[in-house]
Amino acid sequence: MYTLYFAPTANGHKILIMLEALGVPYRIRRINLAQGEQHQPDFARLTIHRKIPLLVDHDQALILPESGAILQYLAEKHLRFLPCVGPERYAVLHWLAWQISSLGPMAGQNYHFIHQEAEGNEYARSRYQEQTVHLFNTVEKALAGRDFIARMYSIADMAIYPWLRIHAQLQVDIQTLPNVAGYLKRMAAREEVLTAYAKGARSTSTLPG
Repeated sequence: MYTLYFAPTANGHKILIMLEALGVPYRIRRINLAQGEQHQPDFARLTIHRKIPLLVDHDQALILPESGAILQYLAEKHLRFLPCVGPERYAVLHWLAWQISSLGPMAGQNYHFIHQEAEGNEYARSRYQEQTVHLFNTVEKALAGRDFIARMYSIADMAIYPWLRIHAQLQVDIQTLPNVAGYLKRMAAREEVLTAYAKGARSTSTLPG
């Protein structure tokens, strides 16, 4: 049994997609970021980072923060969505690391300066917008001739898709990115993705990261 501390952000939805894909029992504890619930003592005692997502594995008495670590833990525990050995494994880990180190931070800052610091900071707005567009173009090239980012459906897709999904909020035009547009349609049609977003929609937070 798992408990997922969650808000409906890109990072939060990564883990909901994985849990739904695994078909394992879990419950959601919603954290309202807009109201600062991540700083309340009960949640702060679980993680010094005071961030979602946070996974509790009750069977293992494990409390695990950070979305990338959670995805890898679940994949290795259940032996799904991450090859055990070989080049295919490292292809998945490569793209998971890329999302954590590049797409998430750049897109998150881009969202911030578009929606939360709309006045001033023109250099920051321009920089993060250009970096986000560059990263979308990176995905466009990577998807040439393949359905998923590391060829097989994996935790890398679960990590990357939620950030690509908010392209309109990031002011990225995907009309010139046919591979990205097709990928978004394929991912959006998957049962675990549909269910994850339906369940996540019941929360009220509007922050992206």
